[in-house]
Amino acid sequence: MTDRPEPSPPASQCPVPKAGDLLALAVTTARAAADLVRERAAGVIEVAATKSTATDVVTQADRDTEALIRRLISQERPKDAFFGEEGEETSGTSGVRWIVDPIDGTVNFLYGLPGYAVSIAAEYAGEVVAGVVVDVPRGTLYAAFRQPDGSAAAVKDGEPMAVRRPAELAQRLIATGFSYDAELRRIQAEALVRFLPVVRDVRRIGSAALDICGVADGTLDGYLEEGLHLWDHAAAGLVAEAAGARWEATTGAGGRRFVLVAPAHGYDELRKAAVQAGFLPVESLPGVVPG
Repeated sequence: MTDRPEPSPPASQCPVPKAGDLLALAVTTARAAADLVRERAAGVIEVAATKSTATDVVTQADRDTEALIRRLISQERPKDAFFGEEGEETSGTSGVRWIVDPIDGTVNFLYGLPGYAVSIAAEYAGEVVAGVVVDVPRGTLYAAFRQPDGSAAAVKDGEPMAVRRPAELAQRLIATGFSYDAELRRIQAEALVRFLPVVRDVRRIGSAALDICGVADGTLDGYLEEGLHLWDHAAAGLVAEAAGARWEATTGAGGRRFVLVAPAHGYDELRKAAVQAGFLPVESLPGVVPG
């Protein structure tokens, strides 16, 4: 996708890092970052700037938290690359790239609503190998790392977790979100009207990372949204995968990055429903040839 720069340097030229070590650094850093966000939440929060639209805001807390994360990681791993939402991308020579969203759910944070998180992922050779998401108001920490055999393990506050058990589509609770772009919001709203009658209900929590972790710990049956960036789902996607979910990042009906996450046992059915509702183009269904 357009917001995913090329990973830095060829991994074959660098010592292979231990995912467990990267995870430990991510956990320590995420906890420190969450403490800073929590401290800022207790004070006066003001908008520092806007991005794609007037409602797509950045607070000084976003910027300061990302600066803290960069500093703590670079102190331990100065040769790593860094790709964050609020700062410039920096290259590295180690083969590791950190993908960071300092406050996922900034509007919730701005309004004093629960539902915002710190998200930190470590990528090696183009694959996320460690990820941490901290639900800042609740203090819950989700973490996962990829083992040498390619499998992944995930925990919630140190305890194993798993996706929700199988259920009919009509009994599934699905989370989603909406773009800041008016035209894409129209597409999403029209698709939602068609989607709502076929599921139990839909929730709009306001943090993609927490939505995806909700699928991982079984509090949600699925998640779908168009308009995400890599930093929104890099860490949480690994957590969900390790807990028994499938996920993909593809192109949605509005031409932006679309992410779908669901327990592996119900993934295909949810994806088909997303296509039929209009979240995804019809040609993305298996066996459908574009006209």
